[in-house]
Amino acid sequence: MMSLRAVARTAAPRALRAVSASPITLGRATVRATSNVLRTQLPQKAFSTTVFRASATEIDAELSEKLSTEIGYEQDIASNEPIPATVKDFLENGQFEVVDTPGKEDVVLKRTFGNEQITISFSIADLQNYEPGMFDEDPALGDEEGAQNEEDMGDDGGAPVRLNIVIEKPSKGALNIDAVAQDGSIVVDNMFYYHDAKLAHGATAETQHASQAVYPGPPFGTLDEDLQVLMERYLEDRGINQTLALFVPDYLDMKEQKEYLRWLNNLKGFVDAQ
Repeated sequence: MMSLRAVARTAAPRALRAVSASPITLGRATVRATSNVLRTQLPQKAFSTTVFRASATEIDAELSEKLSTEIGYEQDIASNEPIPATVKDFLENGQFEVVDTPGKEDVVLKRTFGNEQITISFSIADLQNYEPGMFDEDPALGDEEGAQNEEDMGDDGGAPVRLNIVIEKPSKGALNIDAVAQDGSIVVDNMFYYHDAKLAHGATAETQHASQAVYPGPPFGTLDEDLQVLMERYLEDRGINQTLALFVPDYLDMKEQKEYLRWLNNLKGFVDAQ
């Protein structure tokens, strides 16, 4: 079942606050989108170089008040949205350590599996850049067929989130997997092998350049079907499974709201500073 946040992401929404003053739980991304849609429909004043009637101090105070209103609105949303069960279950399972640095877009999951070190990274940028339909396989579908596909998706459609998976073994290099979490599934795109595990992380420009020279292997979908199935089971044994696929987008949705609220507070703090 698609979360209300995910529904919000595919709709158009922040003007909802003008419709109802009561707390809502559709998620910030939806509400903000609607507001932006409505704003574009209002007559826009041309930019003018004439002197403003209000002083700079008055403008600062008005901006600060607007930011306070926005912060209060976001806090209301956050306080009325329970933590998704997918997130609670994943965190309580405790297989992965979640490294989530405030103010950063990326989230990293880490775990040890036998003698292997597994790292999975993903980013809220995928939610911000996602547009419904952008990953359709056939953009030439007619309106009727496209509408039928959307109906068939039901509540399970959502933003695909890219996963960068690195599995390292001591003195044996690393396996680097490009995958996508969507609709409760992990879809593998490509698998790379690096003799030097540092190349899989690409922490520097030098390692990024060196990794590009490594043979990438064929696209995962072109491999022998039995080989694909066994590789998928290999990943599932390491916790890269449906539970992870459900956790990632819901966790990112929560993080995105936290980061937006943090950004609003930082902006207000700067405006108010003397």
